[in-house]
Amino acid sequence: MTSFNTFSGGAAGRTFLVTGGNTGIGLATATALARDGGRVYIGCRTAATGEAAVARIKAEAGSDDVFLLPLDLASLDSVQACAEAFLARDEPLHVLVNNAGVSGMSGLTADGFEIHFGTNHLGHYALTQRLLPRLTASGPGARVVTVSSDGHNMPTGIDWAAVRQPTAETSGGGYEYCVSKLCNVVFSQELARRTAGTGVQAYVLHPGVVDSDVWRKAPHLAGWASTQQLLTTADGAATSVYCATSAEVAQDSGLYYEKCAVKAPNPAATPELAAEVWKHSAEWTGLG
Repeated sequence: MTSFNTFSGGAAGRTFLVTGGNTGIGLATATALARDGGRVYIGCRTAATGEAAVARIKAEAGSDDVFLLPLDLASLDSVQACAEAFLARDEPLHVLVNNAGVSGMSGLTADGFEIHFGTNHLGHYALTQRLLPRLTASGPGARVVTVSSDGHNMPTGIDWAAVRQPTAETSGGGYEYCVSKLCNVVFSQELARRTAGTGVQAYVLHPGVVDSDVWRKAPHLAGWASTQQLLTTADGAATSVYCATSAEVAQDSGLYYEKCAVKAPNPAATPELAAEVWKHSAEWTGLG
């Protein structure tokens, strides 16, 4: 395994893993990274869907360095299997893009967590923890980029009993989605504190309101989305790619971005809440 210690920006010569790289913002992110010379793995739940996405990325990016890893973030066993499959390849990992997410759903994950919290936050927490030693070994300059949402501004805190219960019938999943996105923000902030000085940087971002299936699956958010200026998936991927590859942010960590610029997050995203999220996540996954 080799690292890439002379990173000065761009994707060339670097290895990326993009969760949910088969559709929407994730597909656009993976395509941009492959087009720029990156070696790209995409995590996807369904083999046929993932294989079709790999073929599409290869064709659009003009690259053969695109690969599929089976991954269902709603199952901690699947997360473990995905991480082990990547690690078995014995190659560096320079950037993990925690992109995948669900909205407008209901129920519990395979491990008994509210579906949005369990998929959008806890699955990514576990994947990051399992891959963190490889990211550290691949630095300095390794990065963890997590896609959050402007919706993270809605909650003022986290109900720890609620994240262990099925999605509230009255919410349509909208509020739970926003809670999971607040978790994304404070997770990244705490990760930055814990990896300070190790050569791993953490970034979290709002991609903008993107014209994708996510709003059709979340009726409680669709009305709000209809009032926004919707972006293409390529435009929505811009901040993810920026955080993953830009030399301008190489010395930054733990910041929240929108439109490729730093933005203040929800005031509820405090170090105290971040420590609490990390504590529960570590206990529930057995990691960290």
